[in-house]
Amino acid sequence: MRNIALFGGSFDPPHLGHEAIVKAVSKLDYIDKIIVMPTFLNPFKKSSVAPAKLRLKWLYEIFSSLHKVEISSYEVEQNRKVPTIESVEYFLKKYDKIYLVIGADNVNSLHLWHQYEKLKELVTFIVASRDSIKVPNNFIKLDIDVDVSSSLLREEINSNMLSNINAKKIEKYYKGKK
Repeated sequence: MRNIALFGGSFDPPHLGHEAIVKAVSKLDYIDKIIVMPTFLNPFKKSSVAPAKLRLKWLYEIFSSLHKVEISSYEVEQNRKVPTIESVEYFLKKYDKIYLVIGADNVNSLHLWHQYEKLKELVTFIVASRDSIKVPNNFIKLDIDVDVSSSLLREEINSNMLSNINAKKIEKYYKGKK
């Protein structure tokens, strides 16, 4: 059986919280592979700061050396907003079971996701803890102890919250966008 953990997001910018999530998921013995997949554009947003291909490149740099981790360009290649259900259906053609990794900050808005009722039938949710947001009992909780968010980093870029692998490049990019 091939079980994957699908971890999608804007990654605008990718940060240590994302790294902590991937590393924690990689320790779960029932996960064969982690697929990290940046959005072309988050379905709930009007724009991204960094272009999709640049965010994809940063993710390759950060995660390519990690065992069990694959970076997917699927949503970026669609060149449009892609609902999660569409990506899940795409990966179900290749894999047996999908664990969908989300941040706790998404739990309260899941009902707004495109075809959420169908989505929750197709995946098992893994929720990365964040702040003091309660994770429902029917989800797998992943304890993450990194207090950072991409939106706060865009406001005030802090290279200490970015991966050592490409922190300087990411910091330079966002400082240039202010």
